[in-house]
Amino acid sequence: MFEVYIHVPFCLRRCGYCDFNTYTATDLGAGASRGNYANMVIREMKLTKQWQLDHGIEEPPVSTVFFGGGTPTILAARDLVAMLDAVRKIWSIAPDAEITTEANPDTVNEYCINELAAGGFTRVSFGMQSAVPHVLKTLDRTHTPANVAAGVNAANKAGLRSSVDLIYGAPGESLDDWRTSVTTAIDLGVNHISAYALTVEPTTKMGRQIAAGTLPKPNDDDEAAKYEIADDLFAAAGLEWYEVSNWARPGYESQHNLGYWRNVDWAGLGPGAHSHYNAVTEADHPQSASLTAPAGGGCPADAGLGVVSVSHGLRSWDIAHPRLWGTAINENRVPWADSETITPEENLEELIMLGLRLHEGLDLDRINRAINDAGMSSTPQTLRNVSLDQLAPMVSEGLITVSDNHRVVPTRRGRLLNDSVIEQFFDFVGV
Repeated sequence: MFEVYIHVPFCLRRCGYCDFNTYTATDLGAGASRGNYANMVIREMKLTKQWQLDHGIEEPPVSTVFFGGGTPTILAARDLVAMLDAVRKIWSIAPDAEITTEANPDTVNEYCINELAAGGFTRVSFGMQSAVPHVLKTLDRTHTPANVAAGVNAANKAGLRSSVDLIYGAPGESLDDWRTSVTTAIDLGVNHISAYALTVEPTTKMGRQIAAGTLPKPNDDDEAAKYEIADDLFAAAGLEWYEVSNWARPGYESQHNLGYWRNVDWAGLGPGAHSHYNAVTEADHPQSASLTAPAGGGCPADAGLGVVSVSHGLRSWDIAHPRLWGTAINENRVPWADSETITPEENLEELIMLGLRLHEGLDLDRINRAINDAGMSSTPQTLRNVSLDQLAPMVSEGLITVSDNHRVVPTRRGRLLNDSVIEQFFDFVGV
């Protein structure tokens, strides 16, 4: 599978808890302005496609496209459609592809939604966050609950699938407030809901308010109780958990996010976006084998790798600041800040971390094959296969279940203690 993620870094207002790569200015220089942004991303697509060709990477038609941010719908719908059309022209898109845009509820209307649907979008993910006005105010959100309902109704009329995102654990949010948000989201009739615990970074406005004592710090026990409330209410409404923070009716899971958790290939476009490739060819000459960006960021689009010797995984990330990102594109360079090789050991760690977040579970046989592959690498290590006997205590503690086909699935308790479950697996494996 091959996916495309497009980051739109613009927002009308920066929320107090947000530490994403977003900006409120309309023009950030070097062509990275709201009005010209689609053109810049399309140029990056062409540079990325050329880089793939130069490095022997042949991807299948795109299975999902996801516009995230920031606020993608701060751009004109025609600009989002233009970028989607470019993906179709440059890579081709599978007939049944999932095409999603995130949307702040106060930046879309029925006309915008209809234009997106006509342009090939299939899904809208609304940033609802809460249905309680005082919680929305604490989160610095500008929309109202009525905006969310209007957006979902417009999407339904246009034949688009809808999802809503919720955040729990905001300062001052009671358990009853959270129940109100969850039941309101369910009553919208959407088939997919994400619910994330509030994470506060010290450099954000909210982080500074908490440090100054003007807002209370989120409480782990409170967040655990809210997770259990959501899980119960979602289940009663027919929404099944398929990832620790995501619930859907069967068949309505986010295919794009499942791709991330299943470690497929994806190209990330836009300032700060990350890309991931499972197999990239190395050259036989050291100066090209690292595949890292030159000083100042950016990779020449025509950088060849010479004779192939081995293949490995690769992770790269775009230059974060839009002006510097735009400068690299204007100089005909893939706008990477840097990249890194994914070693067999790191791939093993990622398989464990991602698999233990999913309802489909961690394939124990696949993990043991990955352990054997990592053991054949040149890096000294003490990796060990995982046996069913080793997992018995975790089953007894109610953290996991193990199916007959050796899939390890976290229980609700295991989801709440997911970091601990992952750490125990790391100990078993020796990473």
